[in-house]
Amino acid sequence: MVQVKSPRSILMFGPPGTGKTLIARAVANETGAFSFLIKGHEVTSKMATREKNSPAIIFIDEVDSIAPKRQKTNGEVKRPVVLQLLTLIDGLKARSNVVVKGATNRPNFVDPGLCRLGRFDREDVIGIPDPTGRLKSLPIHTRSIKLAMISADTHGYVDFNAGPLCSEAAMQRILKTIQSALARR
Repeated sequence: MVQVKSPRSILMFGPPGTGKTLIARAVANETGAFSFLIKGHEVTSKMATREKNSPAIIFIDEVDSIAPKRQKTNGEVKRPVVLQLLTLIDGLKARSNVVVKGATNRPNFVDPGLCRLGRFDREDVIGIPDPTGRLKSLPIHTRSIKLAMISADTHGYVDFNAGPLCSEAAMQRILKTIQSALARR
């Protein structure tokens, strides 16, 4: 029997909003592993916790912003972070209970040193869902909508009214999301 080792690190890439972070969390949940989300400056502090809490999945979101191509950096500020991340991932080779997952929208901007054998040598492309995939995700996004309440508040509506009602609700939600995003800036 041939023994196959699982990959130590995986780079997921695809357009924004395709579920890269959700996939990493789902894998951690399904395997019972601790999950660590790392953004930017947190690389050193959170990577150090991996030994205490294994098995673990360390998820580095927007890895291109943490570890851009070294020749493209605008100074020496990010270079030590890139080198530190490379060293930390190399240190995981002997540990079979820690996996590093990175995510990016721009795989061409990630430092090539991260994509060589033994580091992010596996790549998962997370694409835009087809109509079947979108249909499967709709119940997830509408589960917090109180359909019984909407039904009670729409006396006199018939099937013909349901389409415009849903369109208006979606438009209102989009507007609230945009307003919320602008308010955070």
